[in-house]
Amino acid sequence: MKRWTILLLVLAMTAAACGGTDPADTTASAGGVGSDTTMAEATGIDACAPGETDGDLNFYNWAEYIDPDLITAFETESGISVEYTEYESNEQMLAQVEAGAAPYDLVVPSDYMVDTMLAEGLLVKLNKSALSNLGNLDPAFVNLPFDPTSDYSVPYQWGTTGIGINTATLGDVDPSWDLIFNPAVADQYEGRISMLDDPLEAMVAALHYLGYTLEEVIADNNLDAIAEAEAVLTEANARVAKYDSVNFGDDLVNGEVDIAHGWSGGFFFSFAEVDNPDDYAYIIPKEGGVRWVDNLAIPVTVEHPCSALAMIDFLLDAENGAQLTNWNYYGSPNQASEEFILPEILDDPAIYPTGDALENLEFIPQTGELGLELQDAFLRSKG
Repeated sequence: MKRWTILLLVLAMTAAACGGTDPADTTASAGGVGSDTTMAEATGIDACAPGETDGDLNFYNWAEYIDPDLITAFETESGISVEYTEYESNEQMLAQVEAGAAPYDLVVPSDYMVDTMLAEGLLVKLNKSALSNLGNLDPAFVNLPFDPTSDYSVPYQWGTTGIGINTATLGDVDPSWDLIFNPAVADQYEGRISMLDDPLEAMVAALHYLGYTLEEVIADNNLDAIAEAEAVLTEANARVAKYDSVNFGDDLVNGEVDIAHGWSGGFFFSFAEVDNPDDYAYIIPKEGGVRWVDNLAIPVTVEHPCSALAMIDFLLDAENGAQLTNWNYYGSPNQASEEFILPEILDDPAIYPTGDALENLEFIPQTGELGLELQDAFLRSKG
């Protein structure tokens, strides 16, 4: 997760503001469907029954984000084939859907991207009557801010953004953004630090280090706070060996860096692949940071809506939801899955934070007019 091109977000917000279109009233414009026909009517999604399929599924998802055995099990159970294609950023997925480049039936946008795709009329309203397992969701993951009625998305996995460390090198450390941003602490690790190549993730990290939240900065239109965060990132740039949003976990366990900014499950996935996992740890900085949710959604490119709903319902099954988390080490929004999730995952506060660690995390809100300011600040900080 997490992977931004702010310009697209701002353009989407502008288009929504100008058009004033309610997503529920969005009309179909893809695949030759007439403008007087709603997407639900055009796709036939309202006629789908639980477990019904209507052709092979074209599933577009993040890289390394689902247990291949789940794909095989769904194919066996449904009798259809799954064409599984991977992407590395929300923006890559968005561009493909916008262009109608392929007939994707199911995509996995992050929280903010659901909001963006709704503003652009790119998602089809779900037929909830076809989702027999919808009640398995934890109530905390229903009616989230980016989809207030839960009509267009179903939570898939959730996680946090923090810091992976080589404990064999660093030893016991204070769980703080000081490891990256405080010269008194971080200078000793110059050239051994990586950061996500992600404007908002980097800016949020710097803002929390300074005692701000992004939500407050946006609400107050606080350009001074953005300038402060840019200065922190600029100073840290001299210590950063690389900016990477794909290989951060592997870079840590391969010894390329000792401190890495990244997403929770990406680190745990890499730790599980080495012989010495105890030499590494993932920490959530005490100052707080980002909590995010990735979601299953049906785009306007859909050709097989019933098959898409069948896959969503399959993944909402309690045991299947647990298998997903046991494989990729991200938190499950599926409350019914908890009895099947490995105890070492469910009880790990780095995967399932509680108390202050959870309270200090924020969902990234829509950035509005400050979107480009935040992006430009990050780009300038990298030189």
